Amino acid sequence: MAEIVKRNKALSVNPLKASQPMGGSLACLGFDRAIPMLHGSQGCTAFAKVFFVRHFREPIPLQTTAMDQASSVLGADENVIEGIKAIAEKSNPALITVLTTGLAETQGCDVHRNVREFREKYPEYAHIAVVAVNTPDFTGCVETGFAATVYEIIKALVPDAATAGSKPGTRQRQVSVLVSPMLTPGDLESLRDLIEQFNLRPVLVPDVSESLDGSLTEDEFSPVTIGGTLVSEMATLGEARATLVIGASLKKAGELLQEKTGVPSHYFDHLYGLEANDAFITALAEISEQPVPQKIERQRSQLQDAMLDTHFMLGQLRVAIAADPDQLNAFIHLVKGMGAEVVAAISAGNTPVLATAPVDSIKIGDLEDLELMAKERKAQLLIGNSHAVGSAERLGIPILRAGFPLYDIIGGYQKTWIGYRGTRQALFDLANLVINFAHEEIEVYHSPYAQKPEAERHACSPSCH
Repeated sequence: MAEIVKRNKALSVNPLKASQPMGGSLACLGFDRAIPMLHGSQGCTAFAKVFFVRHFREPIPLQTTAMDQASSVLGADENVIEGIKAIAEKSNPALITVLTTGLAETQGCDVHRNVREFREKYPEYAHIAVVAVNTPDFTGCVETGFAATVYEIIKALVPDAATAGSKPGTRQRQVSVLVSPMLTPGDLESLRDLIEQFNLRPVLVPDVSESLDGSLTEDEFSPVTIGGTLVSEMATLGEARATLVIGASLKKAGELLQEKTGVPSHYFDHLYGLEANDAFITALAEISEQPVPQKIERQRSQLQDAMLDTHFMLGQLRVAIAADPDQLNAFIHLVKGMGAEVVAAISAGNTPVLATAPVDSIKIGDLEDLELMAKERKAQLLIGNSHAVGSAERLGIPILRAGFPLYDIIGGYQKTWIGYRGTRQALFDLANLVINFAHEEIEVYHSPYAQKPEAERHACSPSCH
């Protein structure tokens, strides 16, 4: 059990966390023909858009209610209602998520009531799904905002089994998969391929691997997302054979889905490392009632070989990690499983999974905390997002870039971390960083009894003069 050390300073220096509205927006962007609308000032939305564009290098559809000084004081209900109406009229999306910001939450808005008022005022847009989510940016992080949005989408769009008449297992080969924001588009593509090898049909919720995968389309411009989970698929989740919940942050959403539909949920905190993937593959074999494909067996053997190859570099390595809770927990398990020592663990938010991490303590803090702890405890390698690069440079140690945002490398959003193959590559990347940045070579030993070169033997010492 890890001790959770709370924040003890009044400000963030070199912040680690990104806001909840960003996490909520990311969840919405995983649905087809969707658009998030942030209820706040224009700056809140512009800031989030910059993060997404720099990370994914894609056009990102985002809207704002554009609260100003007057609406911040007198109320901005009309901004929300008319904002939804304008998006529905101009873009005809399948899904609109209304996400609050710190400004709207401080003002005391009730976006759930605003959505009900929109429904009453504009019944002609009843075919468009509109989901309101409270995501204040003065608390939580990307992960918690993402989880809250997935929860509200399930609550609003998945019908109860009693009223819909749906029965678990009606679609014999379908499995619902709730995925954490720590999974990249590359991870999701790998996950889909893995599940399909068991002759199962996965429905990823949400699926950013199609909407933010970096592929070109025939459309020159689209005001909504292109690709992702179809909103119509949400009505079929109650007929799936099983639900796979990947990421501890989505446990509440998985429990809600099971309560509404009766479909059994299987929970996995992460898919990093040999043990976690063994549990996942075993579950897939049991759900599909099929043996593990030979291809996957070979990938497992390749990972075991990689573990042997890299344990010389990673064993007893002192590692500092900064990430959102799900990903932090995953990396702690990965490096500890290789015999490394986690000397500094910094989380962007506090969630229950952190208490179960196999490390002495985890601090809820920022990158300044990471840098100070890593320096004090002589860390040899750092794992974090692009904002942590400066810390690694000042510490003089290598950094494995992971998380959100990654803006100083190309294709970081497509890197695959999960599964046997993803874990194998992660171990190779870590080992290569250690080799290329090694500063602790064993010095050459010179024996005092070794015969000195002839020129040195005949040289006069200063005492001879």
